[in-house]
Amino acid sequence: MSEATHTVKSYEEELQSLNKNIIKMGVSCEEALGKAIIAITTRDSENAETVIKNDEKIDKFETLIEQQVVNLIALRQPMAIDLRETVTALKISSDLERIGDLAKNISKRTLLLNENLPKNLVEALVRVSTNVQKQLKSVLDAYLDRSSSMAVNVWENDEQIDELTNLCMQEVIKYLKEHESNLDDGTHLLFVTKNIERIGDHTTNIAEQIYYLVEGEYLEGDRPKGTEPIVTGEK
Repeated sequence: MSEATHTVKSYEEELQSLNKNIIKMGVSCEEALGKAIIAITTRDSENAETVIKNDEKIDKFETLIEQQVVNLIALRQPMAIDLRETVTALKISSDLERIGDLAKNISKRTLLLNENLPKNLVEALVRVSTNVQKQLKSVLDAYLDRSSSMAVNVWENDEQIDELTNLCMQEVIKYLKEHESNLDDGTHLLFVTKNIERIGDHTTNIAEQIYYLVEGEYLEGDRPKGTEPIVTGEK
């Protein structure tokens, strides 16, 4: 095997490792979101504590991916599509890290809730979170398959997430107005709902990066958005 052939093979192996770590990180985020939603809708503190504890694992993936990207750019001097691969991986890992943080925030607030939630509120939380979970799974599949059409579907569905977020917030506000004793829990739930919506936003960011990776250009036009959310969320 010539030195040039060995170099190309080594570079391809490093690129494959980078892609695998993105998928592993994404799966960890998917699991964290799932557990966080189960925790808050069933008041399962064990799941909440697991999400909080496992966030460190997601952070370590981001650090690992950053190191891989720096090494690939510095040592291999990638060209064109390969450069897009590395830069996209770095941006995606940043969005995934935020998704992990937001799932952790949801779990932390779950541990602070005092009362069992009313059925209509649980159903509203499940509706929006289920759709966000589907979006996250779809965008990971889009990355794995290098599918720009799947990425566009995720991008276009962000508007639906916004609408479901506002419907959920309306239920929380009703809950807040029912009795003054609901103030603390209702406030936590407003942030939880906004955090779920923010996860949807980061998922849509990933979809935009995947489209750029595959097509070599950015999606045109404004991102589809629903009505403006009622509150701002945690960062």
